[in-house]
Amino acid sequence: MPERVLFVHAHPDDETIATGAAIATLVERGAIVTVLTCTRGELGEIIPADLQHLAGAGLAVQRERELNEALAALGVTDHLYLGLDGARWDGRPPRRYLDSGMRWGAKGAEAMHPVDPESLTAAELGDVAADIAAVIIDRKPDVVVSCAADGGYGHPDHVRAHDATRAAAEVVRVPFYVVDSPGAKPGPLRVESRPVLERKRAALAAHRTQVSVDGDTFSLSSGAPRQIDAVETYTRVRPHTGSEFHDQSLFSRVVALVVATVLGAFAGVTLTAAHQATVAVGPVIVPWGIITAVIVTAAILTGLRLVFETRIVAGCAAVGLLGASALLSMQTTGGSVLIPANPAGYTWTYAPVVLAAIVLAWPRFTRPVHSVQPGKVEASASKGSDLQ
Repeated sequence: MPERVLFVHAHPDDETIATGAAIATLVERGAIVTVLTCTRGELGEIIPADLQHLAGAGLAVQRERELNEALAALGVTDHLYLGLDGARWDGRPPRRYLDSGMRWGAKGAEAMHPVDPESLTAAELGDVAADIAAVIIDRKPDVVVSCAADGGYGHPDHVRAHDATRAAAEVVRVPFYVVDSPGAKPGPLRVESRPVLERKRAALAAHRTQVSVDGDTFSLSSGAPRQIDAVETYTRVRPHTGSEFHDQSLFSRVVALVVATVLGAFAGVTLTAAHQATVAVGPVIVPWGIITAVIVTAAILTGLRLVFETRIVAGCAAVGLLGASALLSMQTTGGSVLIPANPAGYTWTYAPVVLAAIVLAWPRFTRPVHSVQPGKVEASASKGSDLQ
């Protein structure tokens, strides 16, 4: 099955400037790419003098044309506008989110004033997140990508796109990646632009109202030329629940590993001692000891893997359990053997190994959950300060 990736961006041209190489590369590799655009960039600055007449209502129409041309250059065939068909929570009337605009204030980038009530930043964060969640549930992406928490350079619409996308991805339980902002530490995921340079250059040139392309560089209204073939880097953002193992402090992680190992060792000793136990039920001898031992082992390892969503904790428990069992299986100086060569003994020798291999080998489950309710998305999005 081909990989599915959803890119969520605030305005036309963001998909190309920030993630053009990744989109083109994924398309060339056969992935199914969906681009979700939140607004039409109605308040964007126009660079060419001969297009200044488009300022106002005409700019939205022009930027839609430019976006269609850019997506075609990148190879994208699945595109949606937030709030409309396919990108609106079921049962809610269509909504057109408008560009909030941006100006530089005392604290950096901020929305234009007065804020249009139909703009992206004026909308309730929960509403925006619910609409994005609707796309995630429908398209079933393996990964969702958007801008970083600071919006790259602080644009309010970019920040809102990040916050809403992260909230939606967390609730629907899909891995969420962000484009690393300029000056930020590069993430581990790198995408080279040079192999898809012509596609990215054509897509940038399509956004003629916003981007000026000159050879291997491009410029925006706000700054110096940038290299088209620059490497794109991405960082995965873990769910902001504090429940994941990697989100815990070093001390908490060490304690968890030690406790898991001790728990596994205790279970290994106890279950090894009891695995030969039987009980007569009429004429039938029921080996309740080995049955209980296998069930408890499966429950411990599976429970730790699910609760911590990592292989490390469950692996420590497995090491403790298997180590204790192996130690007790050794023949003592008195000749006593706790794991004899009988059916229960053979089962106890191999069953924990098989169970540990299965539990540690299965992939992390991150597929979308189809029973998501809008209230859950809105509740997650209401933690706006936590998502910054």
